[in-house]
Amino acid sequence: MSYRNSNYTAFYVDEPFNPSPLAAYATKDFCYYSMLKAWKGSDTSFPFNDAHAKTYSVRDGSDWELTLKPRLRERLSLSKNIILFLSSNTKSSKALVEEIEYGACTLGLPIIVVYPELKNFQIVSNEQPSRMVKFLWDKLPILKEAMTKVPTLHIPMKLDSVRDALSDSELTIQGKKDGDITKYFYKQ
Repeated sequence: MSYRNSNYTAFYVDEPFNPSPLAAYATKDFCYYSMLKAWKGSDTSFPFNDAHAKTYSVRDGSDWELTLKPRLRERLSLSKNIILFLSSNTKSSKALVEEIEYGACTLGLPIIVVYPELKNFQIVSNEQPSRMVKFLWDKLPILKEAMTKVPTLHIPMKLDSVRDALSDSELTIQGKKDGDITKYFYKQ
């Protein structure tokens, strides 16, 4: 088994995705991924190890079965967990479904769901997911299935929240406990 020390970041982008600066910055969920990289760039102790940087880049216009899908799977196999950005812009795409289905449902990678548009009190109310969160889950039905199989943490897009989540050993493939599928909600 390969050494799994990376964090796989899953986010929605319009297909086909154009990584040029103008197109990338028009895709909000990609911007959240860029923020993780910026946090790591400004503080090398920030516990983000980018799985996307572990293999060579491919163009999103590449063949799905021959190039894109195998590259996603290779990156997921090097990962200890999945960071999923879930926002009002998120849509269920072929790539996003593959990332969650293969990464969580097949490989058993825990998921850290980051809600960039929500504050903690908007994510959970009375220890239950809010209506806004349930609405976002409906945008990506595979997530609901994955949450029945792997530990899942739900957090706002705050530096300290993300740092704490990435530092939690129980939210890694190596540290999760058998049968542990409890839905966790970040508490301040």
